[in-house]
Amino acid sequence: MLKRFILLLTLCSALLQSSEIVYDFERENLAAWYQLGSWSITPLEQGKVLSLHKKSGKAFNLCYTKEIQFLDGTVTVRFKANSGRIDQGGGIMWRVQDDDNYYVARFNPLEDNFRFYIVKNGNRREIASADLTLSRGWHEMKIVQKGAQFEGYIDGKRYLKARDTRLSQSGGVGVWTKADALTSFDDLIVVNGE
Repeated sequence: MLKRFILLLTLCSALLQSSEIVYDFERENLAAWYQLGSWSITPLEQGKVLSLHKKSGKAFNLCYTKEIQFLDGTVTVRFKANSGRIDQGGGIMWRVQDDDNYYVARFNPLEDNFRFYIVKNGNRREIASADLTLSRGWHEMKIVQKGAQFEGYIDGKRYLKARDTRLSQSGGVGVWTKADALTSFDDLIVVNGE
């Protein structure tokens, strides 16, 4: 009887610690989002999306919020590479401390690769890479973080697995592109505590 009670208490505690936050950009505005570059919520036939319209004066274009703090769990986003001559695509940033310290997972259709990076003190370093080619249009990216371990998925298939301990504290979440990569994002889903 006591074992059942402890098991039930453990399950309830895990459910309470796990929370899902969805940004579908239908009703949201960007008031609580920090931006580098010109970002806006734009209407499409199927609804509204978050899009980068003009690159920032820096190497990276960022749109993130610290309203939620992410340490472990999953972050998922749909993305579409619209254009870019120097760079295309983009991805998820998480455990964001500030503009110069965060993890990023990104897909680049010009290079046909999916990568994990750490940006530490403004310097970007590759952690893991996988070669893949995607069709034009919308795709889904997901990262799964547990402690120092993380995995990267595109359209439900795992391509990346890595370990890194340089950013061990919780931080914000958002989306990221590089240079002139004008990209749209939708359905950013953050699940904490998985």
